Amino acid sequence: MPQFSSVILDVDSTLSGIEGIDWIAARRDAKVAEQIARLTAEAMTGKRALSEVYGARLEMVKPRAQELVALARAYWDNVAPGAQTAIARMLAAGVRIDVVSSGFQAAVSPFAARLGLPEERVHAVRVDFDARGDFSSFDATAPLVVQGGKRRVAEALGLKRPVLAVGDGITDAEIRPVADAFAAFTGFVRREPVVAIADFTVASFAELERLVLAPEESA
Repeated sequence: MPQFSSVILDVDSTLSGIEGIDWIAARRDAKVAEQIARLTAEAMTGKRALSEVYGARLEMVKPRAQELVALARAYWDNVAPGAQTAIARMLAAGVRIDVVSSGFQAAVSPFAARLGLPEERVHAVRVDFDARGDFSSFDATAPLVVQGGKRRVAEALGLKRPVLAVGDGITDAEIRPVADAFAAFTGFVRREPVVAIADFTVASFAELERLVLAPEESA
């Protein structure tokens, strides 16, 4: 039997080596890109609450519908080495895998589908566009746009235990109280405040697969 029955995965800098909002911002002028990258880093290390930066970043970049289509492809182009194989093996072993991301549903869902994860296992933020495909609004009531939101989503899923949460940021670590363990993913970026509170540290999906599928008695 696997050591964990359920796994919650982050996307940005975990399943894929990019931060979606930063990727879009890089297509704006350099000043915007720099500001967005700084705000993202501050949110992921806990220096700023996610609610302080989420809407502000979106208003600065105003993503277009076609950019989210392109972002889904960029996620795949930068997919974590070994992620597809590891996910397939965990699923085959009966492990339930959910994606819980503060990224954009329109980009995250197609990416997750290519990894074998259906839309009902993907939890992200809806962005709305006008008839021309220009940014209109986002779901400001979604729990995933505020601090502690990933914990609320994870708890509501009622996952079979034991549950392992995996991610690179402080918002992922916040799931820990409603999971059985948290693994800091350091394959793309190592955030020391996150590593400091993690039960495990994994630098690759091969390591994550071994952790998840290891028999309990050998853990």
